[in-house]
Amino acid sequence: MEPAAGAQILTEALPYIKKFQGKTIVVKYGGNAMVNEELKAAVMQDLVLLQSVGVNVVLVHGGGPEITDLLNRLGMESKFIGGLRYTDAETARIVQMVLAGKVNKDLVVSINRCGGKAVGICGLDGGLLLAKKQEGPVDLGFVGDVEKVNCELIKMTLDNGFLPVIATVGADEEGNVYNINADTAASAIASALSAVKLILLTDVRGLLRDKNDENSLISSVAISQVPALIRQGIISGGMTPKIQCCVEGVRRGVGEAVIIDGRIKHSILLELFSDTGIGTLFYN
Repeated sequence: MEPAAGAQILTEALPYIKKFQGKTIVVKYGGNAMVNEELKAAVMQDLVLLQSVGVNVVLVHGGGPEITDLLNRLGMESKFIGGLRYTDAETARIVQMVLAGKVNKDLVVSINRCGGKAVGICGLDGGLLLAKKQEGPVDLGFVGDVEKVNCELIKMTLDNGFLPVIATVGADEEGNVYNINADTAASAIASALSAVKLILLTDVRGLLRDKNDENSLISSVAISQVPALIRQGIISGGMTPKIQCCVEGVRRGVGEAVIIDGRIKHSILLELFSDTGIGTLFYN
């Protein structure tokens, strides 16, 4: 790249940098961007750049493939019901070990190696995520919903210049540990922090008007339009719970929520530092 072109890119990014300086952004990290090493490196670089220019970044992550891999190696069955992992007591222990241990600390190391300052925590630390058993037509075992978020530890981490990396396990008042969906947890955390933006990294471009046509991306949706899009079948399948997390986040105080394609390198920067963004934005 010519020096002049690089300078022009930096100049164009400056208004967006100023817009987000001192503000809080919550990023839910998952999908292909979490298992592809090249994409993973790009995400880490994006996070470190944001931290370096004064953005308060909170990273929330899952780790389904790693959990499945360890269960398989231990000879334990991975059972899914309606797309959610059935979690018995033994599986819950594995989930806690993998998410709060290996995956969480691997991400911390990756961010630190890129020049950032990260610290790994989980929903059990400081009572961050008070969980309750997820209710539904089918018993999923130790799968939980977020009842309350205690932001004290997150704010302390941010105030001291660290990027919190949060694994989504939580405990109820009796100390039972629950596996919590990372999208759900990220939405609840973003709401509790009054974040200006919630970003969900996925393996699709965003919400498509025609699911078979990637050029039919809907760039923005008012949350009041979501019920009609569900009735029309435009919102369906696996996108439904993700979009519901975006809607709940915006309803509860998040400035805006966006679903972006984590398969695109530096998708976070492309979303934040351009007028149009690259995914589907949900707003009030």
